[in-house]
Amino acid sequence: MQNGIVPNGEASNSKSKLTSTQDVLRGLVDWLCSQLRNPTHPNCSVPTAMHCLATLLREQYVRALFVQADGVKLLIPLISPASTQQSIQLLYETCLCIWLLSFYDAAVDYLSTTRVMPRLVEVVKGSTKEKVVRVVIMSICNLLAKGAFAAQMIDLGLPHIVQNLKAQAWTDEDLLDALNQLEIGLKDNLKKLSSFEKYKQQVLLGHLDWSPMHKDPSFWRENINNFEENDFQILRVLMTIIDTSADTTALAVACYDLSQFLQYHPSGRIVVADLKAKDRVMKLMNHENAEVRKNALLCVQRLFLGAKYASFLQT
Repeated sequence: MQNGIVPNGEASNSKSKLTSTQDVLRGLVDWLCSQLRNPTHPNCSVPTAMHCLATLLREQYVRALFVQADGVKLLIPLISPASTQQSIQLLYETCLCIWLLSFYDAAVDYLSTTRVMPRLVEVVKGSTKEKVVRVVIMSICNLLAKGAFAAQMIDLGLPHIVQNLKAQAWTDEDLLDALNQLEIGLKDNLKKLSSFEKYKQQVLLGHLDWSPMHKDPSFWRENINNFEENDFQILRVLMTIIDTSADTTALAVACYDLSQFLQYHPSGRIVVADLKAKDRVMKLMNHENAEVRKNALLCVQRLFLGAKYASFLQT
């Protein structure tokens, strides 16, 4: 359009003949989403759509249109480790879109209901492409303060992953700054987590030590029902530690915690028996480490004899 004239020669103030910029953008976003849902070309549609969105989502208005078009969920399947040059570029532009959307609260609210965080963590664990790692870490930094993301990041072992990433020879200053920022943010959030969330983090990472909560009766009384989450996930991980760990402290603590569960959960003996824990723990009664032997014995006693009688034997 030049001098108030549109290409067909009509005056630019002829509103009935013109489409507003907002309407054009809405139509474009809807079309891009349709290409992600049902690509019209097997190789070009999705990369082209993502390339366009990586530019358009810089605009706040377009972010709102994209959320309204239910486009956020279309990005999640595209977040996966990549190997070829084309797939790396697609992954980068997808993660760039996630980063741009992380500035928009309505998009963040939707992302919190998806598996975006596990997928981002998988990408950052497996990628060596600096620009991909950078945009993923920057996205995670933005999401850190939002909703349930902080606890989820810790559950996924992100603090340890960040330490590993910091040990690598990156040259991108933005990436290095983002890693430092994320490390600080994760430490701050870990301090804010409840005692059970801290305990859960210890177990899931396999980093068990004799921190005060393990021998605190109030911790077990107040949190015993939390052990039922995800089909007794914590107990299953404790059993994995008992089966596989070479760390004597971790073995001793895992046996002790299992004995505490037996003591405080009303169906503890049934649950632990269902996990076939007896034989697995009994193997540790002959362990070379005295602390491991002692706590394995306590666990087995509580499994066979019940909490009260086993506690009496320990006195």
